[in-house]
Amino acid sequence: MNKLTCCTGVGTVTGANFLLETEAGSKILIDCGMVQGERIASELNNEPFAYDLSKISALIITHAHLDHVGRIAKLVKEGYAGPIYSTPQTKELAEIVMKDAVNIIATDAQQEGIDPMYDLHDVENVLPLWKTIEYHTPFNITDDVSVFLKDAGHILGSSMIEVTVAGKEKILFTGDLGNSPAPLLRDTEAVGDVDYLIMESVYGDRNHEAREERKNKLMQVIKDSIARNGTLVIPAFSIDRTQVLLYELNNMVEQKKIPSVPVFVDSPMAINATQIYRESTFLFNDAVQQQIKKGDDIFSFKNLDYTMSRNEAEVIDRVKGAKIILAGSGMSVGGRIVSHEAHYLPDANSTILLVGYQAVSSLGRKLADGAKKVTIHGQEIKVKAKIETLYGYSAHKDGDHLVEFVSTGTDRLKQIFVVMGEPGASMHLAQRLNNELGVKAMVPERLKKYKLE
Repeated sequence: MNKLTCCTGVGTVTGANFLLETEAGSKILIDCGMVQGERIASELNNEPFAYDLSKISALIITHAHLDHVGRIAKLVKEGYAGPIYSTPQTKELAEIVMKDAVNIIATDAQQEGIDPMYDLHDVENVLPLWKTIEYHTPFNITDDVSVFLKDAGHILGSSMIEVTVAGKEKILFTGDLGNSPAPLLRDTEAVGDVDYLIMESVYGDRNHEAREERKNKLMQVIKDSIARNGTLVIPAFSIDRTQVLLYELNNMVEQKKIPSVPVFVDSPMAINATQIYRESTFLFNDAVQQQIKKGDDIFSFKNLDYTMSRNEAEVIDRVKGAKIILAGSGMSVGGRIVSHEAHYLPDANSTILLVGYQAVSSLGRKLADGAKKVTIHGQEIKVKAKIETLYGYSAHKDGDHLVEFVSTGTDRLKQIFVVMGEPGASMHLAQRLNNELGVKAMVPERLKKYKLE
């Protein structure tokens, strides 16, 4: 009998790590990510893995966000030497994500007085183990397990992993599901003919703004900020969110819907990720591909400046008048964005625009919840800037579209495990799936083995 264990990634949005054990003895890991933004994140990330690394047959990665790849180097450091599989784009992006994480891990470890979880040498040891699989190409992982990657539409190269065991039972791990139709990427593919579904639930209890509404609100926030001659600071995830915002800004500037003001992308990881996006435009949706074929460089427009080095970044604060700054991280838990927020939060003419999920206890969540004071780099900062939220640009499906996604499955679907969400969101989605679709759905417990009968 096959078994599923949610090692991490339940009761929280981040830290995806799932173990599938087959009757014939294969042990397959899906994702190995860091828990982020929570008080106990460091404790969870540094605790021993819940399985014997020498017995793991393979690790398959859904996509390259840190909460899905951030502990792979720890896995290898502690003895895993088996294959790692993903799409080519996920491998490329994961390399820059893991290398970027090394500095954050070292800083956090120093503050806590512990050894770093891993270093750059450990990341380098991961890469020779990593093999790539294209979408829609059946691939045998072990004698009794094959996989088939579907487009999740979440970020470039993101995949849903359809696992077939012994040629019969099919289990689909969604990873994170894209907010389709997305500005850049293709739509999430259908659930299809599977027996079990392990699905995310980040926005399981709420809906985003309508697609036209999100674009109009972004435009209005930009115009309002420019009218006040202020600085618009956007904490943006380096992968996909930054590229989507650049695409929207490109269209608004070139169509003269907003005035052209200096725009800075102040994130080395986002700059490197944008180059990978440039090299993979064949994965974009048809409308964007047509726009590019007509000669539009969608990641380049007047007054756009990519600041790779810290010396270049120091120029930003000296630029007078209205300007826009995009920097990571998206939840303001590290990276260059924190310094920008420390500088501009006390300025009543400035605006902080939050455009993605903000984890519990993160600086971004505190700002979204209306905090009047925050602590940054040990200093108390007064919040006088205008705080705006715009979750319609999330790369995750909202509640209604998660239900709609499940409806693309067939009568073969026996059970849904609702994971990767705050407890309330996961429970709400599971209840909706039970009530509205008549599908057996539940929120699993961490580390409990579930028989897939």
